[in-house]
Amino acid sequence: MTRPCRLLPGIAAVAIAAIAAAPAPADTPEIAKAKYLWSRSPHGKMLERILPPSIEPAELPEPRSEGARLAARYCVQCHYLPNPQMHTAAKWKPIVDRMVWRMRGHGNLGEVMKEMMVDVKAPTEAEVISLARYLEQHGQAELDPTHPGLKSEAGQIYSIACSQCHALPDPRRHTALEWPRVVNRMKGHMAWTNTIIGARESRTIPELKTAEIVRFLQRYARPDGKAVTK
Repeated sequence: MTRPCRLLPGIAAVAIAAIAAAPAPADTPEIAKAKYLWSRSPHGKMLERILPPSIEPAELPEPRSEGARLAARYCVQCHYLPNPQMHTAAKWKPIVDRMVWRMRGHGNLGEVMKEMMVDVKAPTEAEVISLARYLEQHGQAELDPTHPGLKSEAGQIYSIACSQCHALPDPRRHTALEWPRVVNRMKGHMAWTNTIIGARESRTIPELKTAEIVRFLQRYARPDGKAVTK
């Protein structure tokens, strides 16, 4: 599961308002079926809150590939579809193994986990291998933790904010023009998952100013059209 994100009250209000004003996209058959099953489950509300609805099956890398099909088939049974860039390649395999273990009715919730997984279908061993390989292939290109920019105040803000929910992205993944749009989308995700808004004692130091995050990312962004390599 992802951890709750801490967001400044003003940012949260703007992001939530933007989400409310935006037209809701039509659900894919996979997600529509998942929502129907969640609605029948006493644990449905919890399942729906695990991940924000951030990506649709057609938006996955190589959406017609076997790996993308398996992600859309199995991952949405328990939560919204995860973006492969949520984790690095090294982290995906143990995560997939843990999720499959839960799909098979195991986990630290005992009988509750079995109840939650009653309508869930687990992938075969061959499908697990294919799914893990796909997620590893398209995992996040993580920023080197020794990057000198992380020592700056803006770098600290970036690290604190973005590492709450996923691997710390390499700024070269996008251009300077692309980063503001990406950060704005992340603000919406943070507001959606946030469980701590407005309490002064919950604020981090330094404060998580998104303008500083954008400034940091733009400074080290990809200067041309070349994709960042892992």
